[in-house]
Amino acid sequence: MSKTMEGLCSLLYLTLVLTIVFTLHTQIAHKLLIGHHPLHLKKSPHLPLRFNSGGTFKILQVADMHYGTGILTRCRDVLASEFDYCSDLNTTRFLKRIIQSEKPDFIAFTGDNIFGPSTHDAAESLIRAFGPAMDSELPWAAVLGNHDQESTMTREELMSFISLMDYSVSQTNPPVDDLSSVTEGDMTKNIDGFGNYNLRVYGAPGSHLANRSVLNLFFLDSGDREVVQGIRTYGWIKESQLRWLHSVSKGYQGQKQDNNHLEEASVCATPPAMVFFHIPIPEIQQLYNQQIVGQFQQRISCSSMNSGVLQTFISMGDVRAAFMGHDHTNDFCGNLEGIWFCHGGGFGYHGYGKAGWPRRARIISAELEKGEKSWMGVERISTWKRLDDEKAE
Repeated sequence: MSKTMEGLCSLLYLTLVLTIVFTLHTQIAHKLLIGHHPLHLKKSPHLPLRFNSGGTFKILQVADMHYGTGILTRCRDVLASEFDYCSDLNTTRFLKRIIQSEKPDFIAFTGDNIFGPSTHDAAESLIRAFGPAMDSELPWAAVLGNHDQESTMTREELMSFISLMDYSVSQTNPPVDDLSSVTEGDMTKNIDGFGNYNLRVYGAPGSHLANRSVLNLFFLDSGDREVVQGIRTYGWIKESQLRWLHSVSKGYQGQKQDNNHLEEASVCATPPAMVFFHIPIPEIQQLYNQQIVGQFQQRISCSSMNSGVLQTFISMGDVRAAFMGHDHTNDFCGNLEGIWFCHGGGFGYHGYGKAGWPRRARIISAELEKGEKSWMGVERISTWKRLDDEKAE
C-alpha cells in the first residue's frame, strides 16, 4: 500500500473515532448519569428554620406515602368506583393540594416514603414521591420506615440521597458539632441507624428571639425488621440513639441568654421539643383503654423490644409531643406521662388503608406567647388532621 493510501486510511480512521466520541458525548453520555437526570447543584431553602412574623410555625406531617413508580402503581383499599383511575398520582395530587391549602412552614415525612417492593429504582421513586415538596420550595425533612430500603438502596444510601435533594434539611446522622459536647464515656460516635438529627427552629424575625432557637425538632431512625431470640419483630430506637438525644437536650439546659429585655428572663432556657419517628413505641398500646383524640382502629405494630424511649423522653423534660406513622388506620393522639403521642394516619394510596376512610395528614402548629412588647417562648402546640376529601378533623 502506498504512503498516500496509508495516510488517507489514517485520516478516515481518525475521523470515524472523532465522530463516535462526539456522538457519545452529545447523544448518550447524559443518559448514563445516575437516575437518568442531569447533575445539578442542590437548591437550599431559606435557613434557619424560624417562626413567622405572626408567631407561629406550622408543620405538615406526611406518614406512609408508600410511593411506587407513579401512574402504573395501583391504589389499595379504595372504593370499587375509585380503583380503575387510582394510582400513585392520587398521592401526588393530595400532597400538592394540602401544601397549597395549609401553607405549612415545614414538611416532616415520617417514614415508608416509598414502598420498596413496588419499585426497581429507589432514587427515581424518591424523586417522584418528594416532588411536590421540592416544587413548593419549602424546607422539608424525612426519616425512614420499614419499607424504604426494600428496593435498590440501603438505609444509609437512602438517607444520604434524601439529604442531597432540593430543599431537604434531612441529615444522614448528627454532624460532628452535635457530638462534640458529649464526653467519650457517655456515648461513642457510632449511633445506630441512619437519619438521627436535630433541627432548631428560631424565633420570629425582628424579635429578640430571632437569633435564638426556641423549638427543637428531633428525628430518629426506628429501624425496619430484626430478629430477637429467633423471633422476627419490628425495629426499635436503640440505646445509642437515646444517649445522643438525651445529651443534646441536656446541652440546652441552662444555656445562657442575653437578658436585655425584662421579658426575656421569663423565657424558658430549655426549648421545648418534638420528636418524629416511624414505628410506635410499645407503651402506645396502653392508650387503647385511655381517653384519646382520634381513631384507634388497628393493633399497634411495635417492636417486642422496649429500649426505654418513653422514660428517656420523660427524663429529658423538654419533649412535648412525638409524631409517628406505621399504623395507617390509626390517627389518634394520646397522653403518656405528660407527653402527647400522635399517629399521622396513612397518607399514600398505595399503602393499605380502609375503603371509604379518606387518606389523611397531620398538621402541627406551634405558637409563641405574646408578651407585652415582644414574643416570648413557645406557648402551645396544637394539631389537627387534614383529609383527602377537603375536610379537616
